[in-house]
This record gives sequence, C-alpha cells and structure tokens, in this order.
Amino acid sequence: MGEGLAAVVVREFDPNKDRERVEAVEKICEVGPSGKLSLFTDLRGDPICRVRHSPAFLMLVAEMGDEIVGMIRGCIKTVTCGKKLSRVGKNSHSSNKNSDTFQATAKAVPVCTKLAYILGLRVSPSHRRMGIGLKLVHRMEDWFRDNGAEYSYIATENDNLASVNLFTDKCGYSNFRTPSILVNPVFAHRVEVSKKVTIIQLSASDAEYLYRRRFSTTEFFPRDIDSVLNNKLSLGTFLAVPRGTYHPETWPGSDRFLSDPPQSWSVLSVWNCMDVFTLEIRGASLIKRTLAKTTRIVDRALPWLQLPSIPDFFRPFGFHFAYGLGGEGPQGVKMTKALFGFAHNLAKERGCGVVATEVSSGEPLRFGIPHWKMLSCAEDLWCMKRLGEDYSDGSVGDWTKSPPGLSIFVDPREF
Repeated sequence: MGEGLAAVVVREFDPNKDRERVEAVEKICEVGPSGKLSLFTDLRGDPICRVRHSPAFLMLVAEMGDEIVGMIRGCIKTVTCGKKLSRVGKNSHSSNKNSDTFQATAKAVPVCTKLAYILGLRVSPSHRRMGIGLKLVHRMEDWFRDNGAEYSYIATENDNLASVNLFTDKCGYSNFRTPSILVNPVFAHRVEVSKKVTIIQLSASDAEYLYRRRFSTTEFFPRDIDSVLNNKLSLGTFLAVPRGTYHPETWPGSDRFLSDPPQSWSVLSVWNCMDVFTLEIRGASLIKRTLAKTTRIVDRALPWLQLPSIPDFFRPFGFHFAYGLGGEGPQGVKMTKALFGFAHNLAKERGCGVVATEVSSGEPLRFGIPHWKMLSCAEDLWCMKRLGEDYSDGSVGDWTKSPPGLSIFVDPREF
C-alpha cells in the first residue's frame, strides 16, 4: 500500500490534457447503489465550473502512470465569522454654549476571516483505501495555508460515512453546522403570488447596499458580495413588501428604504445554476417513472386544477438556487412565501426543473419556503477545521467552537 501511494503524483489540473480523464472518473464515482435513486451531475465538460467564480480556486488531480485516479477542488474567500460591538461617537451640543456632551452608540460590525472550502473530492473505486483521498486533502490544505486561509470546511451528507470518517477521523475536521437544503419542483403551471405583496427587483448596487447594511454580520457572509451580485449567473435580487408601501415605479433606493422600512419585508437573490451544470435522477423503478409521468399527463389534461405534477427528473434538468434570504417583521414568512412563488415562476419561464435553497436549521423565514421533503435534505453536514494555531483568536475566538446563529449566508458559487 505504501509503494502504491508513493506512485501517486498529485498535481494541478490541466484542462488541455486532463478533462476527458477527469470526466471518466466523475462518471464511475457517481454510480449509485443498486436499486436506489441516485443524483448524477453533468458538469458540461468544465470540471472547475463549481469553483471558477470564487476569488481564488484550485483543482488538483491524483495520477498513477497515465491514469487519473482522483481529484479535489478548493476555493478561498473572506467571510464573516462573527460580530463585535463598535462604539460610534459624535459630539452633541447642549443648551449650554460652553459645554459639549459626547454620545456613543454601539453598532454591530462583522468580524471576518479567510475561509477555504473543499468540494468535489473523488477517488476512483478501484483505487480506494490507498490513502489517495487523504493525500489530496493534505495537498489542498497546504495550498490553503500558503494563501493565508485560517479555516477550511466541507459539506457532505450525514449518511456519507466514508466522507465523514475521512474528514473527521483522519483530517481533524469537526461537525460545525447542519443547514437544510430545501428543494421544490417547478410545475407546469405558474404559482399564484399573493396580491397583497409587491415584489420589486433591485439593481445590483441597491442589493449590495441592502445586504451590507443589514446582513454583513451574518455568518459566512462573503466580503465580495458585490462580485456575487454582479456575476452573470446572478439573475437578480428581489424584495417583497406589503402592497401599498413601495412601488417599482417610485422605488426610492435601498438607502431611503432602510431609513423607513415597512413593518414586514423579505429579500432574496436568484443564481442560475442551469448554465453551469445539470442534474439527473437515475435508478428509479419503472413504477416510479410511470407514476411521475401520469401526474404530468393529468396536469396537462386538467390544467385548471393546478395539480402538483412531478417534472421529468429522469432526464437532465437545470435548477435555480435562491440565496441571500433575509427579512423581518410579523409578516416576514408571508413575504418569503411570495418571493419563492415569484422564483418558481421565473424558473418555469427559463425551463428549470427545481428551485433549491439552503438555510440554517434555525432560520425563522424557512417556514415560508415551499419544498418537497422527498427532494430535500433536512441536515446537510458542514465540517470545519482550523488550519493553524498561530492565527489570532480575534474578537470571536476559535470559530470552530462558536455556537450557531439563527441565519447563515450560503454562497451560490459553492453550491
């Protein structure tokens, strides 16, 4: 085993000579258990499509002779890991002309860190249990450290024991957060959005202002949110407000909005994953395929019933990812439901199969997110590791030991 591992060369991915061999490994790694449903991903000939929009990224391959036997992807960005109170003071003149008073107010400001993310670790089935995955992880972590990353994290399914054991038992990661992936099908009919809610599309600059002012202290909030919002894959940011408060034609801008917001509102952005990769469900029985097809036939025959037909997930389909969810007020859940109805209709117009999002398990607005339990993941396991002890603990201490907040910001570039 030691000699086999010594023969493994780990190097940077070369798109000119590695693409086809990497795709071959991806395909054999995605063969699901016999008789069970499996989700397959088609990267459309671009193995780095899921990291290339990050500020810094790298893909490594493991090679034995002329054969690629594994690969790993990683990216680095600066995010919010906590918050601290900062005193903002100003002079205030009293009625006595000879005296000034100093008023100080406490304002929450984000504490940031450089964070690395590992995704797309694959090892060919015929070369597993040889330490190749561990070698790939260690080499990627070396690159993280060389580029100043303080923490590294991965996301995996709770029941993926091989992945969980590799990272927690052998690589020093610990369970950190368990957000929920919520997925809703895009039906053949439009969803009716409440007429008591007005939805306004914000410009990228307005969206950035709103996010930085109200959500910059949210855990995992990316400091380069402007790059996310201005990316060609970001289809827009949408704000839901009670009807009669604000109108698209007379929208005063986020500055004025935040100075006098309505009692309840909600916001989210939409990312077009369909232009990056597609998904396909395989392994379904003939009975399940027939039942799904029957719902579509009945829905087309009786469209006025607006039956929840099942889209054709057994052929490649695209999806939209809703990110940056936030809001407040007693009607915040209602506003969120309207936004996701709008997002559904947008996805329908663009030919998507599902709308997906990921939120903290404690997110108050999650109750307004429509989703099918059979397509969703109640607990997506995020594991984190501190990459070095020589980093400053800063204002929040060791992030890996911090308690979860109500919300997290899930970066669409890493979904």
